[in-house]
Amino acid sequence: MLRVTAASLCTSCQRMRMLLPPSASACTVPSPNKRLENQRTVDSLYELSVDIRKVRKFKSWVLSESSAYVSETADMLRDMGADGSIIARILEDHPEAVLCRPEDVAAQLDLWESVCSSKRALLGIIEKFPASFFTVTHHNNQRANILYLQSLRLSRRIISKLMASAPQSFSRPVELNQEVIHTLRETYLDLGGDEGNLRVWLQKLLSQNPYILLRPAEAWRDSLAFLREQGFSTEELLSLVCSLRASIAELRPEAMQQALNYTEAVLACSRAELKQVLIRCPAILYYSLPTLAGRFQGLMDAGASVEQVKESPNVMELTTQIVLYRIQKLASYGYDVRSGSLDVIVGTKKDFEMSQARLNLRQQRPIFNPVAPLRSAEE
Repeated sequence: MLRVTAASLCTSCQRMRMLLPPSASACTVPSPNKRLENQRTVDSLYELSVDIRKVRKFKSWVLSESSAYVSETADMLRDMGADGSIIARILEDHPEAVLCRPEDVAAQLDLWESVCSSKRALLGIIEKFPASFFTVTHHNNQRANILYLQSLRLSRRIISKLMASAPQSFSRPVELNQEVIHTLRETYLDLGGDEGNLRVWLQKLLSQNPYILLRPAEAWRDSLAFLREQGFSTEELLSLVCSLRASIAELRPEAMQQALNYTEAVLACSRAELKQVLIRCPAILYYSLPTLAGRFQGLMDAGASVEQVKESPNVMELTTQIVLYRIQKLASYGYDVRSGSLDVIVGTKKDFEMSQARLNLRQQRPIFNPVAPLRSAEE
Protein backbone atom coordinates (compact mmCIF):
# COMPACT_ATOMS: atom_id res chain seq x y z
CA MET A 1 0.00 0.00 0.00
CA LEU A 2 1.35 3.40 -1.05
CA ARG A 3 1.94 5.74 1.86
CA VAL A 4 1.75 9.50 1.18
CA THR A 5 3.67 11.58 3.69
CA ALA A 6 3.13 15.24 4.55
CA ALA A 7 6.60 16.04 3.27
CA SER A 8 5.85 14.57 -0.18
CA LEU A 9 2.62 16.57 -0.38
CA CYS A 10 4.50 19.80 0.46
CA THR A 11 7.08 19.08 -2.21
CA SER A 12 4.35 18.35 -4.73
CA CYS A 13 2.52 21.55 -3.87
CA GLN A 14 5.68 23.59 -4.28
CA ARG A 15 6.27 22.14 -7.74
CA MET A 16 2.68 22.82 -8.75
CA ARG A 17 2.92 26.41 -7.47
CA MET A 18 5.99 27.08 -9.59
CA LEU A 19 4.01 26.16 -12.69
CA LEU A 20 1.10 28.45 -11.89
CA PRO A 21 0.87 32.09 -13.08
CA PRO A 22 1.32 34.85 -10.45
CA SER A 23 -2.42 35.41 -10.17
CA ALA A 24 -3.03 31.76 -9.32
CA SER A 25 -0.20 31.46 -6.81
CA ALA A 26 -1.33 34.64 -5.03
CA CYS A 27 -4.83 33.27 -4.57
CA THR A 28 -3.75 30.65 -2.07
CA VAL A 29 -5.39 30.88 1.30
CA PRO A 30 -3.31 33.22 3.52
CA SER A 31 -2.16 32.34 6.98
CA PRO A 32 -4.00 33.98 9.88
CA ASN A 33 -1.15 36.51 10.28
CA LYS A 34 -0.95 37.41 6.60
CA ARG A 35 -3.35 39.78 4.85
CA LEU A 36 -4.83 38.73 1.54
CA GLU A 37 -3.14 40.38 -1.43
CA ASN A 38 -5.00 42.68 -3.80
CA GLN A 39 -4.90 40.54 -6.91
CA ARG A 40 -5.47 43.48 -9.23
CA THR A 41 -2.39 45.22 -7.85
CA VAL A 42 -0.28 42.07 -8.17
CA ASP A 43 -1.33 41.48 -11.77
CA SER A 44 -0.80 45.12 -12.77
CA LEU A 45 2.71 45.17 -11.33
CA TYR A 46 3.47 41.83 -12.98
CA GLU A 47 2.44 43.23 -16.36
CA LEU A 48 4.96 46.05 -15.83
CA SER A 49 7.71 43.45 -15.25
CA VAL A 50 8.05 44.42 -11.59
CA ASP A 51 9.75 41.76 -9.49
CA ILE A 52 6.81 40.72 -7.30
CA ARG A 53 9.05 38.57 -5.11
CA LYS A 54 11.14 41.59 -4.18
CA VAL A 55 8.03 43.59 -3.31
CA ARG A 56 6.66 40.70 -1.22
CA LYS A 57 9.96 40.41 0.62
CA PHE A 58 10.43 44.06 1.56
CA LYS A 59 7.07 45.83 1.19
CA SER A 60 4.44 43.08 1.24
CA TRP A 61 1.90 45.36 2.94
CA VAL A 62 1.63 47.42 -0.25
CA LEU A 63 0.15 44.45 -2.10
CA SER A 64 -2.57 44.12 0.52
CA GLU A 65 -3.93 47.66 0.25
CA SER A 66 -7.45 47.84 -1.17
CA SER A 67 -6.76 50.90 -3.35
CA ALA A 68 -3.82 51.20 -5.71
CA TYR A 69 -3.12 53.24 -8.85
CA VAL A 70 -0.55 51.17 -10.71
CA SER A 71 -1.45 52.10 -14.28
CA GLU A 72 -1.88 55.80 -13.42
CA THR A 73 1.55 55.93 -11.78
CA ALA A 74 3.15 54.11 -14.71
CA ASP A 75 1.49 56.48 -17.20
CA MET A 76 2.83 59.51 -15.33
CA LEU A 77 6.37 58.11 -15.41
CA ARG A 78 5.97 57.17 -19.07
CA ASP A 79 4.90 60.73 -19.93
CA MET A 80 8.13 61.95 -18.37
CA GLY A 81 10.16 59.73 -20.69
CA ALA A 82 10.61 56.61 -18.58
CA ASP A 83 10.86 53.30 -20.43
CA GLY A 84 9.62 49.98 -19.09
CA SER A 85 12.83 49.08 -17.26
CA ILE A 86 12.95 52.43 -15.44
CA ILE A 87 9.29 52.15 -14.41
CA ALA A 88 9.82 48.62 -13.10
CA ARG A 89 12.93 49.66 -11.17
CA ILE A 90 11.20 52.64 -9.53
CA LEU A 91 8.18 50.57 -8.48
CA GLU A 92 10.40 47.79 -7.14
CA ASP A 93 12.42 50.24 -5.04
CA HIS A 94 9.41 52.22 -3.86
CA PRO A 95 6.17 50.27 -4.44
CA GLU A 96 4.32 52.67 -2.10
CA ALA A 97 4.19 54.99 -5.11
CA VAL A 98 1.18 53.10 -6.48
CA LEU A 99 -0.81 54.00 -3.35
CA CYS A 100 -0.62 57.75 -4.05
CA ARG A 101 -3.80 59.22 -5.50
CA PRO A 102 -3.36 60.59 -9.06
CA GLU A 103 -4.47 64.08 -7.99
CA ASP A 104 -1.82 64.13 -5.24
CA VAL A 105 0.86 62.98 -7.67
CA ALA A 106 -0.23 65.65 -10.16
CA ALA A 107 0.13 68.34 -7.48
CA GLN A 108 3.54 66.95 -6.56
CA LEU A 109 4.59 66.93 -10.20
CA ASP A 110 3.62 70.59 -10.53
CA LEU A 111 5.60 71.43 -7.41
CA TRP A 112 8.79 69.66 -8.49
CA GLU A 113 8.66 71.00 -12.02
CA SER A 114 8.93 74.51 -10.56
CA VAL A 115 12.49 73.69 -9.40
CA CYS A 116 13.61 71.22 -12.10
CA SER A 117 14.95 72.31 -15.46
CA SER A 118 13.05 69.61 -17.38
CA LYS A 119 10.93 66.50 -17.02
CA ARG A 120 13.96 64.42 -17.91
CA ALA A 121 15.92 66.00 -15.03
CA LEU A 122 13.02 65.33 -12.66
CA LEU A 123 12.83 61.72 -13.82
CA GLY A 124 16.51 61.33 -12.96
CA ILE A 125 15.74 62.52 -9.42
CA ILE A 126 12.78 60.15 -9.09
CA GLU A 127 15.00 57.23 -10.16
CA LYS A 128 17.46 58.00 -7.36
CA PHE A 129 15.05 59.32 -4.72
CA PRO A 130 11.58 57.90 -5.41
CA ALA A 131 10.53 58.22 -1.75
CA SER A 132 11.24 61.95 -1.82
CA PHE A 133 8.95 62.52 -4.78
CA PHE A 134 6.13 60.18 -3.79
CA THR A 135 5.83 61.49 -0.25
CA VAL A 136 2.78 63.61 -0.94
CA THR A 137 1.99 64.73 2.61
CA HIS A 138 2.87 68.22 3.92
CA HIS A 139 2.29 69.67 0.47
CA ASN A 140 1.67 73.18 1.82
CA ASN A 141 4.92 73.13 3.80
CA GLN A 142 6.82 71.96 0.73
CA ARG A 143 5.47 74.82 -1.38
CA ALA A 144 6.15 77.41 1.34
CA ASN A 145 9.76 76.22 1.72
CA ILE A 146 10.32 76.27 -2.04
CA LEU A 147 9.03 79.84 -2.29
CA TYR A 148 11.24 80.89 0.62
CA LEU A 149 14.41 79.40 -0.87
CA GLN A 150 13.56 80.90 -4.24
CA SER A 151 13.25 84.31 -2.56
CA LEU A 152 16.90 83.90 -1.48
CA ARG A 153 17.78 83.55 -5.18
CA LEU A 154 19.17 80.07 -4.70
CA SER A 155 19.54 78.12 -7.92
CA ARG A 156 16.90 75.61 -8.95
CA ARG A 157 19.57 72.91 -9.00
CA ILE A 158 20.38 73.48 -5.33
CA ILE A 159 16.71 73.54 -4.31
CA SER A 160 15.90 70.35 -6.21
CA LYS A 161 18.95 68.63 -4.70
CA LEU A 162 17.77 69.63 -1.23
CA MET A 163 14.26 68.34 -1.91
CA ALA A 164 15.63 65.02 -3.15
CA SER A 165 18.33 64.42 -0.55
CA ALA A 166 16.68 65.90 2.54
CA PRO A 167 12.91 65.93 2.00
CA GLN A 168 12.35 66.25 5.77
CA SER A 169 13.57 69.84 5.64
CA PHE A 170 10.75 70.67 3.19
CA SER A 171 8.06 68.82 5.10
CA ARG A 172 8.46 70.91 8.23
CA PRO A 173 7.16 74.48 8.77
CA VAL A 174 9.03 77.13 6.80
CA GLU A 175 9.67 79.15 9.99
CA LEU A 176 12.18 76.54 11.20
CA ASN A 177 14.23 76.80 8.01
CA GLN A 178 14.02 80.58 8.12
CA GLU A 179 15.56 80.55 11.60
CA VAL A 180 18.48 78.38 10.48
CA ILE A 181 19.12 80.49 7.36
CA HIS A 182 18.95 83.67 9.47
CA THR A 183 21.58 82.24 11.84
CA LEU A 184 23.83 81.28 8.93
CA ARG A 185 23.48 84.73 7.42
CA GLU A 186 24.21 86.54 10.68
CA THR A 187 27.17 84.28 11.39
CA TYR A 188 28.73 84.94 8.00
CA LEU A 189 28.23 88.69 8.14
CA ASP A 190 29.30 89.03 11.80
CA LEU A 191 32.58 87.35 10.92
CA GLY A 192 33.25 89.90 8.21
CA GLY A 193 31.82 88.04 5.24
CA ASP A 194 30.79 90.08 2.21
CA GLU A 195 27.06 90.50 1.59
CA GLY A 196 27.72 90.09 -2.12
CA ASN A 197 29.17 86.61 -1.58
CA LEU A 198 26.49 85.48 0.87
CA ARG A 199 24.30 83.73 -1.70
CA VAL A 200 27.25 81.80 -3.16
CA TRP A 201 28.38 80.82 0.34
CA LEU A 202 24.89 79.60 1.26
CA GLN A 203 24.65 77.56 -1.93
CA LYS A 204 27.96 75.85 -1.16
CA LEU A 205 26.80 75.04 2.35
CA LEU A 206 23.50 73.58 1.23
CA SER A 207 25.07 71.72 -1.67
CA GLN A 208 27.72 70.05 0.50
CA ASN A 209 25.34 69.05 3.27
CA PRO A 210 21.63 68.96 2.36
CA TYR A 211 20.78 68.06 5.97
CA ILE A 212 22.15 71.33 7.30
CA LEU A 213 18.66 72.83 7.62
CA LEU A 214 17.70 70.05 10.00
CA ARG A 215 20.39 71.07 12.49
CA PRO A 216 19.07 73.47 15.16
CA ALA A 217 20.30 77.04 14.92
CA GLU A 218 21.72 76.62 18.43
CA ALA A 219 24.21 74.04 17.11
CA TRP A 220 25.83 76.72 14.96
CA ARG A 221 26.01 79.16 17.84
CA ASP A 222 27.51 76.55 20.21
CA SER A 223 30.19 75.53 17.71
CA LEU A 224 31.23 79.11 16.98
CA ALA A 225 31.23 80.05 20.67
CA PHE A 226 33.59 77.16 21.38
CA LEU A 227 35.99 78.23 18.61
CA ARG A 228 35.95 81.80 19.89
CA GLU A 229 36.98 80.50 23.31
CA GLN A 230 40.03 78.86 21.69
CA GLY A 231 41.33 82.31 20.82
CA PHE A 232 40.58 82.44 17.10
CA SER A 233 40.23 85.96 15.74
CA THR A 234 37.21 87.05 13.69
CA GLU A 235 39.22 86.70 10.49
CA GLU A 236 40.43 83.24 11.47
CA LEU A 237 36.90 82.16 12.40
CA LEU A 238 35.63 83.24 8.99
CA SER A 239 38.41 81.19 7.38
CA LEU A 240 37.44 78.15 9.46
CA VAL A 241 33.72 78.54 8.74
CA CYS A 242 34.36 78.90 5.02
CA SER A 243 36.66 75.86 5.02
CA LEU A 244 34.43 73.65 7.13
CA ARG A 245 31.28 74.98 5.45
CA ALA A 246 28.39 72.67 6.26
CA SER A 247 30.47 70.40 8.48
CA ILE A 248 30.52 72.98 11.24
CA ALA A 249 26.83 72.29 11.86
CA GLU A 250 27.75 68.73 12.83
CA LEU A 251 30.49 69.68 15.28
CA ARG A 252 30.01 69.45 19.02
CA PRO A 253 32.19 71.28 21.55
CA GLU A 254 33.04 68.08 23.47
CA ALA A 255 34.25 66.26 20.34
CA MET A 256 36.21 69.28 19.12
CA GLN A 257 37.93 69.59 22.49
CA GLN A 258 39.02 65.95 22.34
CA ALA A 259 40.42 66.44 18.82
CA LEU A 260 42.31 69.55 19.92
CA ASN A 261 43.77 67.87 23.00
CA TYR A 262 44.94 64.86 20.98
CA THR A 263 46.47 66.94 18.18
CA GLU A 264 48.27 69.24 20.61
CA ALA A 265 49.72 66.24 22.44
CA VAL A 266 50.94 64.14 19.50
CA LEU A 267 52.39 67.11 17.60
CA ALA A 268 53.91 68.56 20.77
CA CYS A 269 52.90 72.04 19.69
CA SER A 270 52.04 75.26 21.47
CA ARG A 271 48.54 76.77 21.42
CA ALA A 272 49.68 79.26 18.79
CA GLU A 273 51.04 76.45 16.62
CA LEU A 274 47.88 74.44 17.16
CA LYS A 275 45.79 77.31 15.78
CA GLN A 276 47.89 77.39 12.63
CA VAL A 277 47.57 73.61 12.25
CA LEU A 278 43.77 73.90 12.45
CA ILE A 279 43.63 76.79 9.98
CA ARG A 280 45.62 74.68 7.50
CA CYS A 281 43.62 71.51 8.25
CA PRO A 282 40.18 72.35 9.73
CA ALA A 283 39.10 68.75 9.09
CA ILE A 284 40.93 67.76 12.28
CA LEU A 285 38.02 69.28 14.20
CA TYR A 286 35.48 66.76 12.93
CA TYR A 287 37.53 63.57 12.79
CA SER A 288 36.92 61.15 15.65
CA LEU A 289 39.74 60.23 18.00
CA PRO A 290 40.14 56.69 16.55
CA THR A 291 40.38 58.18 13.05
CA LEU A 292 42.95 60.78 14.06
CA ALA A 293 45.00 58.24 16.00
CA GLY A 294 44.90 55.69 13.18
CA ARG A 295 46.00 58.17 10.53
CA PHE A 296 48.75 59.67 12.66
CA GLN A 297 50.13 56.24 13.52
CA GLY A 298 49.96 55.26 9.85
CA LEU A 299 52.16 58.24 8.97
CA MET A 300 54.64 57.35 11.68
CA ASP A 301 54.78 53.74 10.46
CA ALA A 302 55.43 55.01 6.92
CA GLY A 303 58.52 56.86 8.12
CA ALA A 304 57.14 60.40 8.41
CA SER A 305 58.21 62.57 11.33
CA VAL A 306 56.15 64.64 13.73
CA GLU A 307 57.73 67.81 12.33
CA GLN A 308 56.70 66.85 8.80
CA VAL A 309 53.09 66.34 9.90
CA LYS A 310 53.17 69.66 11.75
CA GLU A 311 54.42 71.41 8.59
CA SER A 312 51.87 69.66 6.33
CA PRO A 313 48.90 68.94 8.65
CA ASN A 314 46.44 68.50 5.79
CA VAL A 315 48.07 65.11 5.19
CA MET A 316 45.74 64.00 7.99
CA GLU A 317 42.86 64.32 5.51
CA LEU A 318 44.14 61.24 3.68
CA THR A 319 43.48 57.69 4.78
CA THR A 320 46.46 55.52 5.68
CA GLN A 321 45.85 53.40 2.59
CA ILE A 322 46.08 56.43 0.27
CA VAL A 323 49.18 57.74 2.08
CA LEU A 324 51.01 54.42 1.69
CA TYR A 325 50.02 54.12 -1.98
CA ARG A 326 51.26 57.62 -2.78
CA ILE A 327 54.53 57.19 -0.88
CA GLN A 328 55.23 53.93 -2.77
CA LYS A 329 54.32 55.59 -6.08
CA LEU A 330 56.73 58.47 -5.47
CA ALA A 331 59.44 56.03 -4.40
CA SER A 332 59.33 54.55 -7.92
CA TYR A 333 60.48 57.97 -9.18
CA GLY A 334 63.31 58.03 -6.66
CA TYR A 335 61.62 60.43 -4.26
CA ASP A 336 62.03 59.65 -0.56
CA VAL A 337 59.24 61.31 1.42
CA ARG A 338 61.21 60.94 4.66
CA SER A 339 63.84 63.41 3.45
CA GLY A 340 61.44 65.85 1.85
CA SER A 341 58.07 67.42 2.40
CA LEU A 342 54.71 65.68 2.77
CA ASP A 343 53.14 68.39 0.60
CA VAL A 344 53.83 66.25 -2.48
CA ILE A 345 51.33 63.61 -1.33
CA VAL A 346 48.51 65.83 -0.06
CA GLY A 347 45.55 67.09 -2.04
CA THR A 348 43.17 65.50 -4.49
CA LYS A 349 43.93 62.69 -6.90
CA LYS A 350 44.47 65.29 -9.62
CA ASP A 351 46.93 67.22 -7.42
CA PHE A 352 48.92 64.05 -6.80
CA GLU A 353 48.97 63.17 -10.49
CA MET A 354 50.48 66.58 -11.20
CA SER A 355 53.16 65.96 -8.55
CA GLN A 356 53.96 62.63 -10.23
CA ALA A 357 54.20 64.29 -13.63
CA ARG A 358 56.66 66.88 -12.33
CA LEU A 359 58.84 64.21 -10.75
CA ASN A 360 58.72 62.09 -13.89
CA LEU A 361 59.69 65.06 -16.06
CA ARG A 362 62.56 65.90 -13.74
CA GLN A 363 63.75 62.29 -13.95
CA GLN A 364 63.65 62.21 -17.77
CA ARG A 365 65.27 65.62 -18.34
CA PRO A 366 68.98 65.20 -19.33
CA ILE A 367 71.58 66.88 -17.16
CA PHE A 368 73.15 69.84 -19.01
CA ASN A 369 76.94 69.96 -19.01
CA PRO A 370 78.09 73.53 -19.83
CA VAL A 371 81.60 72.45 -20.90
CA ALA A 372 80.59 69.60 -23.21
CA PRO A 373 81.11 70.34 -26.92
CA LEU A 374 77.95 70.98 -28.95
CA ARG A 375 77.14 68.57 -31.76
CA SER A 376 76.68 69.93 -35.22
CA ALA A 377 73.78 69.06 -37.49
CA GLU A 378 76.08 66.93 -39.68
CA GLU A 379 77.01 64.76 -36.70
